[in-house]
Amino acid sequence: MPNAAARTESVGTVVVAGAANLAIAAAKLVAGLLSGSAAMLSEAAHSVADTTTEVLLYMALRRGARPADLRHPFGYGKESYVWALLAALFTFVGGAGFAITHGVTTVLVHEHRGDYLASYVVLAVSFGIESVSLARAVRQVRRQSYRWRTTPRRFLRLTADTTVKAVFLEDSAALVGLLLAALGVGLSELTGDELYDGIASILIGLLLLIVATILAHSNVSLLVGRAVPARMRHEIEHDLAGLPTVHRIDTLLTMQLGPDDILVAAKVDFHDDATGADIEAVADEAERRLTGRYPEIRYVFLDPTRSLPGASGHARHTPHPDQPPPTP
Repeated sequence: MPNAAARTESVGTVVVAGAANLAIAAAKLVAGLLSGSAAMLSEAAHSVADTTTEVLLYMALRRGARPADLRHPFGYGKESYVWALLAALFTFVGGAGFAITHGVTTVLVHEHRGDYLASYVVLAVSFGIESVSLARAVRQVRRQSYRWRTTPRRFLRLTADTTVKAVFLEDSAALVGLLLAALGVGLSELTGDELYDGIASILIGLLLLIVATILAHSNVSLLVGRAVPARMRHEIEHDLAGLPTVHRIDTLLTMQLGPDDILVAAKVDFHDDATGADIEAVADEAERRLTGRYPEIRYVFLDPTRSLPGASGHARHTPHPDQPPPTP
C-alpha cells in the first residue's frame, strides 16, 4: 500500500473512532448521571479521554505529514510522535485519574441513587458502536501486517505508525471497560452493595493506565530515534552487501524519522579497484533497490570507508534492540 493510501486509511480510522467515542461519551454521561453509577461515570470519562485522544492523533497525522523544508530537512515526521505522546498523557491523567479516584470514593462512601436500566441500555449500544470502530482498526492492522510480512501482534509491537496502534489499543480497552462496567453495575444491583461498582471503576482506571503507559513508551522510543525492526535491517544489509564493487558493510545505521520516513546510513568498504564513477553508480543503485523494496525509505547515505585491520568480507553487525547480542 502506498504511503499516501496508508496515511489516508489511518486518518479514516482515527476519524471513525473519534466520532464513535464522542457519541458514546455523551450517552454514558447521561446514563451515569441518571443511575449514579461510578462505573458508568468512569466509562464516560474513558470515552471523553478517547475522544480527546483521537483529536490529538488527528493532529499527529496532519502535522507529521508536512513536507520537508529548509529548517526541517528531514520533514516533520517526529512531530506526529509529540502529539501522540500528548494523547497518551491525556489518557493517563484525564481517563485513568478520574476513574480510579471516583472508584475509590464510591468504595468508601457506598452511595447509589438512580435507575440501573439506563446504564444497561447505554452499555449495550456502546459495545456495538465500539465493536464497529475496533473492526476497522483490526482490518487496517491485518492489511499492514500482511504488507510487512509479519504477524498482527508483531506489527502492533514494532510499527512506527502509533496512531493505528493507539486506536486499536483504545478500542480494545473500551470493550473490556464496558464489560467491567456491566459486571460492576450488575453485581451492585444484585447484591445492593456499591462496592462492586466502585471496584469496576478502579479496574477501568487501571486498564486505561496500562494503555497510556504502553503508548507513551512507544512514542518516547520513536522520539529518541528508534531503529527499524531487526528483520528489515537484515534485508537492507543484504541488499547493500550484494551491490557491485561492495566488499563489506562496515556499519549500518537506521532511524525512523516518522511513520512513513526511514533514514539509512552505512559505512561501505568498496573493492580497492572501484573508481569514483563505480561508487556513484552503486550509490544510485542502493537507493533504487532499497526504496523499491521499502517505499518508506526516504534517505540513503553511503560513506566509503577503508577496511579495518584483519577484516573479512562479511558485514560487521551493530547491536539491535530486537535481537540478543552475539555470543563471544
